[in-house]
Parts: sequence; structure tokens; C-alpha cells
Amino acid sequence: MDSSKLIELASEAFAQGKPVMVFDSDFRECETDLLWPAAAATPAVMRRLRQDCGGLLFLAVGDDVGEQFGLPWLQDLHTHPALVEENPVLSKLITDDLQYDTRSAFTLSLNHRETFTGITDHDRALTTRRFGELADEMKGSDAIEAMTALGKEFRTPGHIPLCREAPGGLKTRQGHTELAVAIARLAGLVPCTIGAEMLQPDGDRALSVEDARAYAAKHQIPMLTGEDIMKAFGL
Repeated sequence: MDSSKLIELASEAFAQGKPVMVFDSDFRECETDLLWPAAAATPAVMRRLRQDCGGLLFLAVGDDVGEQFGLPWLQDLHTHPALVEENPVLSKLITDDLQYDTRSAFTLSLNHRETFTGITDHDRALTTRRFGELADEMKGSDAIEAMTALGKEFRTPGHIPLCREAPGGLKTRQGHTELAVAIARLAGLVPCTIGAEMLQPDGDRALSVEDARAYAAKHQIPMLTGEDIMKAFGL
């Protein structure tokens, strides 16, 4: 199918709260993610991600959302001189050997304050859905107002790890975070996407592209590549 038509179908599906699959590239992590809009998260969606994927559940958020809520990159926190001095083990655990990138996208992990442990499908759906809804509700608000609203509903650490898009988005980084956020933007949604990496049943490696495409065909899920998404943004 033509790339532009596939993008159109995927964007329409995502805008309706349906899943999309994205394979990054043969030159990066060689992984496929199963993705939903954050605001569409239900216990059934979380169960599907948990049972059918096998990889880490993550919530990808746009850099603008991260800025609005003041979400720091963990890599920056873990190398902050004051924290390293107070916690010397951080100097031993420094991230300087990523095989797929030079920087991690991880920021804080969250639980909604109305969750119990935060790990059940119900709890993780609540955390995910309300974060996506709140990000939409707080558009245009100032940072103090947004952070106050975030703290009223959420606490950290939690069971939903957030990944923040790199400044410049796909122009500067073509990781799963940026690709997942890009899907939401193409669909006209707030840039908050819940997903998980798809692994082989034995969990030892990523699901092959062929198996991912077979899954997508079986469940009638649009599947894109990083290249498709880059083209859609004229990159």
C-alpha cells in the first residue's frame, strides 16, 4: 500500500481510539511497538499490551507536554552534581554506553493518586487515561498551574514510566518515543501515546518484522515504519 494512504488509515484509526503498530527501522532497535492514544486507555487495552507484547509498557509524551508539566529527563537528574555527591552510586551507574542512542528518553514514572498499588490493568489504565486527558485539559495553562494540577492527581514513583520526546522531535531523534508521539500528532490528538515493545514469545528478542506484520494483518491494525512517519512530516 502507498505510504501516504497507509499514514491516512493509521491516523484515522488512532483518532478513533484504535491501535497502530510502528516498526522503527533496521538501523536502530529493530523493534515494533503496539500503540494506543493515552486517553483511550482502558483495562482491556492495558491487558492487551501486557499479554500480546511482552516488553515494557511506556507512556510517550511530547516535549511540549514535558515542558508544560516540568518533567525532567532521568539522565539529567542522575548526573546532577548535587545528587551525585549525595548519592555516589550514581557516578558508577552513569549512562554512557547506550547501543542504540546517546540519550535516554525516560522521565518520571507515575501512579494516579486513586490507584492502590498502581500495577493492575485497572490502575495503569486510570493513570494513563487521566494523564492524557489532563495534558489536553491543561493546554495553554502556565507551568505552575499545570504542575499543581499534575501533583493533585499523580504521585511518583509509579507503575507507568513516561518517556519524553527530544526537543525538535523527529528532526533530532528518531526513537520509539518520537515515533509514538508523532502518530498522535498525525491523528490530531494530544501527544500522549501508551505502548509496549513486541517481543518473541520466548522473550529473548524483538518480534520479527514478518511476525509483527502477521499480527497486524490478523487483528486489522495499521502498521507503519519509522520511514513512513518521517515522510509524512517531510523529513
